[in-house]
Parts: sequence; structure tokens; C-alpha cells
Amino acid sequence: MESTELSIAGVKLITLKRFEDSRGSFCEAFRASWLNHPNPWVQWNVSRSKKGVLRGLHIHQRQTDYWHIVAGQVTVGLVDNRPQSPTYRKAITVPLREDAPQTLVIPPGIFHGFYGDTDVVLMYLLDQEYDPTDEKGVRWDDPELGLPAEWYSKPSPVLSPRDEKAPLLKDFK
Repeated sequence: MESTELSIAGVKLITLKRFEDSRGSFCEAFRASWLNHPNPWVQWNVSRSKKGVLRGLHIHQRQTDYWHIVAGQVTVGLVDNRPQSPTYRKAITVPLREDAPQTLVIPPGIFHGFYGDTDVVLMYLLDQEYDPTDEKGVRWDDPELGLPAEWYSKPSPVLSPRDEKAPLLKDFK
């Protein structure tokens, strides 16, 4: 396991080791000892999305996410919305693929979402039980987010009704 701090403070990309032989492969996706995290991980979710689905951009004020792609490939969009952060309003994309086992740690205060470049299975851990009052969102395609151009060029994303109605960044409360 190798942990890399990305260009948004607190966002970590963890490269995992995969062991393969004639029977298949094995990969440890999580160990609590890998992270110096103050809270226990209390909820485990599995999300399946079809190619072309875009989920987000969402934000939590209390919840940390730990994402691992089990199958497929996504492009993750991340924007720092913590005014006290040294990387406030920094925006990046991160590719995650099953054939390059990695995990992504997303702390509270970061807008995050993904576009399914293929059909996708995402396993993710939470350090808080899901609370819908802690989740808000903004429009994925708002140019004020400052995401790299590749994010805005995704072909006809399929959105949930909630994500379709998400406010622009300037109207976010």
C-alpha cells in the first residue's frame, strides 16, 4: 500500500497491491491502520452505475468517504469548498479503474462525484452513518467549479432528478 496526498488538502489516493496467479487475484481494499483517522468506519455501501451515469457533485460537512472501484472505470471530480483550507476552490479530476487498484479518501467539505466511463461497481466506506441532512449538492457542469475541461466534456450524462435540480455554486448554501 502506498498513500499519496493529492493537490487538495486531505484527499488521499491509496495505491493497493494486487496479487495474481492462475486462479485469479487478491487485493486488500482496506485496513484501518493505513489511515490516521479519528473516527471508526461505520457503514459500508456498494453502488452500481451504468456507463454514462454521473453521480454528484455532493458534499458532506461531517462524513468522510473511502472509495474503491470493484469493477469498471470512473472519472472522479473533486472541488475543495472549505474556506479555511489552503487549497480552497482547488478542483481536480482523478481516474479510478478496477485494473489499477486504488482507493480515494474524501474528507468533509469536498464536493465530489463521478462519471461512469464504463458500467461501474463502487464500494465505499463511511465514518458516519448516512444522514441525508448532511448531504448537499451543486450542478456538476457549473464552470465556476473550475474543474479540468475533460470533466465538462463527458457525453450526455445520466443524472438523478435531485442532481438535475442542484443549484449553481453561486447559489449554494
